[in-house]
This record gives sequence, structure tokens and C-alpha cells, in this order.
Amino acid sequence: MQTDQLYLRDAYQTTAEATVVAVRDDGAVALDRTVFYATGGGQPHDVGTLADSSGNEWQVVEVRKQGDLVWHSLALDDGVEPPASGQSVTGTIDWGRRLRLMRTHTALHILCGVIWNEWGVLVTGGNMEPLSARMDFEFSPLPEGFAARVTDLVNAEIAADRPIEVSFLGRAAALADPELIRTKVNLIPESVTDIRVVDIVGLDRQADGGTHVASTGAVGRFEITKTESKGRGNKRVRVVLHDV
Repeated sequence: MQTDQLYLRDAYQTTAEATVVAVRDDGAVALDRTVFYATGGGQPHDVGTLADSSGNEWQVVEVRKQGDLVWHSLALDDGVEPPASGQSVTGTIDWGRRLRLMRTHTALHILCGVIWNEWGVLVTGGNMEPLSARMDFEFSPLPEGFAARVTDLVNAEIAADRPIEVSFLGRAAALADPELIRTKVNLIPESVTDIRVVDIVGLDRQADGGTHVASTGAVGRFEITKTESKGRGNKRVRVVLHDV
């Protein structure tokens, strides 16, 4: 049994009916299909609710993928039981939070694309929260005028409202393309046979499992708040997004 991760094909789907396929001792449940993003690739998990036809509702507070299943941890008060294995539930994500994360993740891809196209520099790490993030790059040192230059370039790509497309490639074909893996270390597990590709058309094309907006114009205004040195050949860029 494998959880169908619906967000991989449609990041704008906010709700879905599902069946509980397993329940852990701590009350976490695995579903046969889910709209909840599981923590990974620097992107935090979704939160939201599970509900059944009898009006019972459970708050989803954490989502993790373990093996083939996506596990949804629930906020359970004393005496409250999780939904049972085989039970039908409707999962609904906190859309406002998801959209903020989608904007942020897309902004980081724009940032990667701009830096790759200007300097050919790899990513060494990153993390994000809704509308804020940090990303590390293999610079030593940062170029003169880096923050202002990158800010202008990223905001120009946002204003261009480039479409964003998602597709899937076989593992061998994906790994043979040096443009698809922009991280210092390839973090794609060997068990993944079909590689998901996120393409900001005309700017950036990367192997990626996260959620993104439909076009760059939905990102908002980009700002670099700080740059830091994290050792020789590793520079950190902190960013925030603003509503337009």
C-alpha cells in the first residue's frame, strides 16, 4: 500500500476524501490518499483537519512520510480516539498557510535560477517558513553588490509572470541532465523511480517534490534581509516575501 500524494500533481487541491489504512499507537493515521504535504526538501508539512460523516473532526498537526505511507499526527485530547482503520475521512488543509509556503518555495526556485544563470553556483542547503526562508550557496566570497543585483533580478522574474509546469521523468533520464539537480548533494532517494520536475518556463528547471504557485506573478515582492558567511565556500541568503 502506498499513499497517493495528490499535491504532487495539483498543489491547488485543498480537500479530498480518503480511507484510513493504518493507525499507530500514538494515534497518527496513514491514508490511502492525501492533500497534506509531508515535511521534506526544506518545506514544512501542511496542517488542517480530518473529518468524518458523523461530524467528528481532528486537527492535523504534523505530516511525515515513512516508507510508502504518509502519516498524519493528530491533536488528541484525553479520551479522544483517532479515526479507525478502514474509516472514511475528508482531509482539508489550511489553505492560507499552504499558499504562503507555495509562494515561498517558488521564490527560492527563482532565486536559484537567477544565481545559476548569473554565476553557475550550486545550492548547499536551505529551509523555509511561510513567507520567509534561508538558502545557502557555494560562493566564496559573495560578488560585489550581490544583494541588490539579485533582488532586482528576482523581482523582474516575478513581474514577468512566467508559467510554472510540473512533469515527471524516469530516474535515469533525470539524473543524466545536469541542469535538474542544483544541490551540492543529490538528495533524491534511490527508491524514487519517477522524478518530479518543476519548470519555471524560460528560467529554471529542477527536480523537486514541493508545492508551487502556477506562475511567478503570484509570489509577491522579494527582499533579501541578510547575507551571512557560513564558512569558506558557503554563504547564506535570508529572504522574505511581501504582498504586492
